[in-house]
Amino acid sequence: MYATTETLATTPATQGGRSRWLALYVLCAGMLMIVLDVTVVNVALPAMQDDLGFTSSSLAWVVNAYMIAFGGLLLLAGRLGDLIGRRTIFLSGLALFTAASVLCGLAGSQEVLVVARFIQGVGGALTSAVILGMIVTLFPEPREQAKAIGVYAFVASAGGSIGLLAGGVLTQAINWHWIFFVNVPIGALTAFLAVKLIEKDKGLGLGRGTDVPGAILITGALMVGVFTIVKPAAELGWTSGRTIALSLLTLTLLACFIVREATASNPLVPLRIFRSRTLTGANLIQALSASGMFGIFFLGSLYLERVLGYSALEIGLAFLPTTVLMGVLSVRYSEKLITRFGPRRPLIVGLVLITAGLALFTQAPVGGNYFIHVLPVLTLLGLGAGVCFPALMGLAMADVKPEDAGLASGLTGTTAQVGAALGLAVLATLSATRTESLAAAGKSTAAALTGGFHLSFGIAAVIVAAAVVIACTVMRPARKTAPEVAEDDELALDAA
Repeated sequence: MYATTETLATTPATQGGRSRWLALYVLCAGMLMIVLDVTVVNVALPAMQDDLGFTSSSLAWVVNAYMIAFGGLLLLAGRLGDLIGRRTIFLSGLALFTAASVLCGLAGSQEVLVVARFIQGVGGALTSAVILGMIVTLFPEPREQAKAIGVYAFVASAGGSIGLLAGGVLTQAINWHWIFFVNVPIGALTAFLAVKLIEKDKGLGLGRGTDVPGAILITGALMVGVFTIVKPAAELGWTSGRTIALSLLTLTLLACFIVREATASNPLVPLRIFRSRTLTGANLIQALSASGMFGIFFLGSLYLERVLGYSALEIGLAFLPTTVLMGVLSVRYSEKLITRFGPRRPLIVGLVLITAGLALFTQAPVGGNYFIHVLPVLTLLGLGAGVCFPALMGLAMADVKPEDAGLASGLTGTTAQVGAALGLAVLATLSATRTESLAAAGKSTAAALTGGFHLSFGIAAVIVAAAVVIACTVMRPARKTAPEVAEDDELALDAA
């Protein structure tokens, strides 16, 4: 069964039908603002570099500062939502993110912009970590829940390509400062509507999970881990002494965290949550699929820019078909597919389509034509993501108890963020290494770049193919016992 009413029932579900859907749109508006901020900044990086005098290495910290705070705090933010109240954490995150956006827009120096981006990451983690948990409590009925998660999945996954278009328009039409200023009216309106439309929930209380040592250990592990991925691993390589040392530190902190949670009377993250094969498998798939998809959006943009000569606005328009397909499938058809076939089959089909699209991208040549070599790839990616991500997010929350909904929501976001950071670092590093070797062998710049991109596209396809294997094995439904089969037969006879 997709989700049980008993599992998800909680006070916010008492809201009326229309107000619940309005509340969903408010939550999705908050999520869209967070997701847009990632890719909208990528498009504006060259303009920031020219204006504030960033070097190539220091410019990366405009992105890294945000990712370290965001990825490091998601899990803690999700658990705080369970303990303090999810609406309280959501509104706190919105306020912090909006205030940091103002600071980013006003930044006149490199240091101010990087610090403001870190604060933005903290606000983004607080805002996004609790959204999925709030949605599944607002919509306990399986059919409505599938539809609501489809809307959320579209925003969470397609918002990145919308950000490419918005970033190109704002940067070229005005200047890079407005990619941050535009968050202010959106954040203020979202917060106002959230207070009006979302009922205040009562958390479990800090006494039920004030695990300060656990919070310090997991936050430290995630921040050090994300930092390792986006800085030394990407710049110095995975075998460098600094990368290995920080990786060992990350593993040590994680091991200490697991020991702490296994022995604490009120753990921050109860380890029992991982007993669910569905939850564990869904998060593994989330990490792998995010690694492939996020890396390809980034490297695919570079292919369009450096090989085919596209401008920022043209890149945004090029990815628009992916956004449209994801939106149509996620919002209009995902609920029907999940209700008809269950969440597992759409998940597998979607992952297979994504794998096929990534594999096809390895055939894009130096003088590629958009309609022949790029559009078919983006079509497969849009179809696959629109089919699989709503099912995946529903599966991640299907067996979760109400008191753990915020934690599970934060865990899903954490695996996606860490998976995306890891995928981007690995794929970008391999692509750059391959490009350098081809250039040294006498290939032209365009041919060397294309060869590097081809390698990354192929590896991304292998990564998502591994997610397909997990979906076919780990996510396999448990075999029913004889009494359960007899009960199903009796229900079928009664229905007939």
